[in-house]
Amino acid sequence: MPLGFMAGGRSAGIKASGRADLALIAVTGEPAAAAAVFTPNRFAAAPVRRSRAVLAASGGWVRAVVSTSGSANAATGQAGDDDQARVGKIVATALGIEPEDVLHLSTGIIGTRLPLDKVATGVAALAPDLRPSDEGLAAAATALRTTDTTTKAATVSVALPPDDGVARSVRITGIAKGVGMIHPNMATMLSVILTDAPASPEILAAILRPATARTWNQLSVDGDTSTNDTVFLLASGAAGGAPITAGSSAVQALAGGIEAVARDLARQQAADGEGATCLLTCRVVGASDDANARAVARAVISSSLVKAAAHGKDPNWGRIAGAAGNAVLASAAVLEAAGLDADEAAAMAGTAAWVDPDRLRISIAGHLVFDGVAGGPQPFDRAAARAAMDGAEITIDLDLGLGSGFGEAFGCDLTETYVRENSEYTT
Repeated sequence: MPLGFMAGGRSAGIKASGRADLALIAVTGEPAAAAAVFTPNRFAAAPVRRSRAVLAASGGWVRAVVSTSGSANAATGQAGDDDQARVGKIVATALGIEPEDVLHLSTGIIGTRLPLDKVATGVAALAPDLRPSDEGLAAAATALRTTDTTTKAATVSVALPPDDGVARSVRITGIAKGVGMIHPNMATMLSVILTDAPASPEILAAILRPATARTWNQLSVDGDTSTNDTVFLLASGAAGGAPITAGSSAVQALAGGIEAVARDLARQQAADGEGATCLLTCRVVGASDDANARAVARAVISSSLVKAAAHGKDPNWGRIAGAAGNAVLASAAVLEAAGLDADEAAAMAGTAAWVDPDRLRISIAGHLVFDGVAGGPQPFDRAAARAAMDGAEITIDLDLGLGSGFGEAFGCDLTETYVRENSEYTT
């Protein structure tokens, strides 16, 4: 747990199963700097709208995050917005802060309202038990879960260069949930990343947007984008030292650590995709630029045919080639977040990614199966390739032969279990 935070989780009775469904993270000192990336879904849920308002009103300074699991509080109209505001008041009363200090997360069934009496009772019981420890954060991570089979957390320590004459180490820890309704822009999930680095909301926003574009926006389990997608990044500043400034070597080091945590969490989510038996990773090199590389990787990983072939351990390179040839660049907002200027992003958004079949090379689990330069399909040991695919992770490598652009994407295989789970789960 980074310095300056405390956390916990428990059952408030929101879930009929009785499993943990309420999480709280609180700042132990002065307000923490905060930044966020939210779902682009037009049915954005009440907690998303409430959190946007909190960040706008506070200038990006907050004291707590509350999460409820079991009800999405999405598509619930004004009543849902009123309920979410009430949750903020409940948390504020329990922690001795203001409702405008509280960020909100919620996940679960769309169209159901929050059981406010249960939330109030749960918050009152949980608030005194918050702990500034790894165990407290683990309890919060467990309470985020819905259909997840594992609790997802990642942490790194980063040595910041002594831009102010003082070397220091900061900790970055993230928790996440989400294994269904996962698709790029951004991947359906909830995540909170905490750091004790001294960084402003503006610095955090500049770090979080491109990190999300290169990690969670490159994650796909089933092609559906949720109403509740949210990632929060909070910095307590408790590690001490002068505030990190834009353009410094310290901000570069912090950004690298935050992206490493985001990538780790995205891979954990892909591996735990509903019904999944393996993690599916697509790496693209040799693209004309990074945006094209990410588009191709995303197209391959999002293909139902590729996912089904992965489940059958079938080295079917034709499905990969077909998906790559259909790749389309992301929206202007995503391209701009990843580092393109506004005009360039607008011009490229929604256009076909550049793929030349005569230069394309495809490898599956280390086996070269297609080489456009050498004439196309390549002889390979199919039995050996199938055996290589029979593990916890299948890697697909594409070399576009057009430049130096790199991108990767994460997903999982498509199984009968996924279909069964989602035919039985009320949404």
